[in-house]
Amino acid sequence: MNGITIMLISIAVLLLAYIFYGRWIAKKWGIDPKRKTPAYEQRDGVDYEPAPRSVVFGHQFASIAGAGPINGPIQAAIFGWVPVLLWVLIGGVFFGAVQDFTSMYASVRNKGRSIGYIIEKYIGKTGKKMFLLFVWLFCILVVAAFADIVAGTFMGYTVTEGVRGANITANGAVATTSMMFIVFAIALGLLLKYTKLPAAVNTVIAIAMLAGAVVIGLNFPMYLPLNAWHILVFVYIFIASIVPVWLLLQPRDYLNSYLLVAMILAAVVGVFVANPTINLPAFTSFNVDGNYLFPILFVTIACGAVSGFHSLVSSGTASKQIKNEKDMLPVSFGAMLLESMLAVVALIAVASFATGEASAQGLETPAQIFAGAVAGFLTKMGLPNDVVFTLITLSISAFALTSLDSVARVGRLSFQELFLDDSIKDENIGPVRKVLTNKYFATFITLALAFGLTLVGYKNIWALFGASNQLLSVFAFLACAVFLKRKKKVRWFLYIPLGVMMAVTFTALSMTIFSKAKVLVTATSADIFGDVLQLVFATLIVVLGVCVVIDGVKKLFGKDEEIEAEPEKISEKVN
Repeated sequence: MNGITIMLISIAVLLLAYIFYGRWIAKKWGIDPKRKTPAYEQRDGVDYEPAPRSVVFGHQFASIAGAGPINGPIQAAIFGWVPVLLWVLIGGVFFGAVQDFTSMYASVRNKGRSIGYIIEKYIGKTGKKMFLLFVWLFCILVVAAFADIVAGTFMGYTVTEGVRGANITANGAVATTSMMFIVFAIALGLLLKYTKLPAAVNTVIAIAMLAGAVVIGLNFPMYLPLNAWHILVFVYIFIASIVPVWLLLQPRDYLNSYLLVAMILAAVVGVFVANPTINLPAFTSFNVDGNYLFPILFVTIACGAVSGFHSLVSSGTASKQIKNEKDMLPVSFGAMLLESMLAVVALIAVASFATGEASAQGLETPAQIFAGAVAGFLTKMGLPNDVVFTLITLSISAFALTSLDSVARVGRLSFQELFLDDSIKDENIGPVRKVLTNKYFATFITLALAFGLTLVGYKNIWALFGASNQLLSVFAFLACAVFLKRKKKVRWFLYIPLGVMMAVTFTALSMTIFSKAKVLVTATSADIFGDVLQLVFATLIVVLGVCVVIDGVKKLFGKDEEIEAEPEKISEKVN
């Protein structure tokens, strides 16, 4: 087997899935291009702000991808390339793309509200409260882990026993470029907001800004220590989580989307030029060093196949920016399939290395393995290896940084929504509730807890990320299925993903609880903190998950309630 064959099969599957399956679902549910979207109806200039399809797509894709579609397939490659490829394609089409589109559709049809609101409306207030608490805890975990990862990719020099070592040029260049992205994003946001330039002109300006940031980064690398980057990353996250989406979130994601898509295209071209041989075994074993194919494969490959976090982006931020309902399919379904394509490229990258070859080149992390492989592909076109390696590393870092502020914003919104009560008028809200629903306080408390966990190190909390992330997909499928039931719309294709992800999630979490409890019996006080943290979070997540699932299943398969009529179509054309 070679890389081109895998690539052609994957492109064909994903393209056909969009043309036939995605459009079939959209037709069954009834996409109305004349209906006013929440971006117009609830427009506030902060979270609700209509944006062109390309801008929302950039936000959606950059936010959902993160480093997941690269890390997951490379880590799961211990089981062989066939299981990974099958799950990326099957999961991406029938699980991930369906979840993302369904979550966005349900949100847009519910005033742009989150999955938490949909759970409250169609399942119950208790279920919503437990879900929001779960989401908030999950966002704290994600921010802590990804902030530590991003700060690590920015760390400007090596440190040995407290003594500064050699500068890391690639990291310094990535750090400078990422900072320039933020500055240019604000400038682009102001430009898009206050001028009416043609879309083509905006695109040219965005690409020029992107190129300028890369050139500045390569020529003026920043060399700061890890602890400094921890602080700077969190300062950035705080600001990005509270400013209007048009000022930073939309334009920054718009800029990054060009970089990320360019990286994917470059990697695909590299595969066709190099046509690497697949040296990874097709299948290794169902049990590799104590890691069982079920459920580990399906938890490890989250982004790239199905990821519950995507539902938070689809319903939490992107749905509030949808300008026209016809944009939902390409923004959600299309972005997910593109992410699956990236996961396939990551699989080809790791599979192209012979046994021990990556380690011999000093490529240890998934990001380094991916960058090293793609750089190797493109050098056959005459491109310099060092520059390509730096640019690919930059792209991966951009993925993670882009996800960070989106996760923080979702965490902030979840915390605020946890204490909101639609039955209480604004003028009657008490002082305590006013503080708890204040966006500045909600952001601060979320990031303060995440910062504390960041200092522990992402490795101590990463084990919970996969399982809790996939539990979110269970909630999304369940909430959307109940919503579609109430609307009398076709939903049978949600049941298999719902059942599979329930089995995967609760099996993985139960294994985590059992293993951590077993470790604590023999652990010493010196290494007990990380295990206690994981055990507490895993137990709490399981309890919350079981409660939400029980309530949801009762609504889904219980006696039919009165069907909620669809609102009358609004004839006004939305441009």
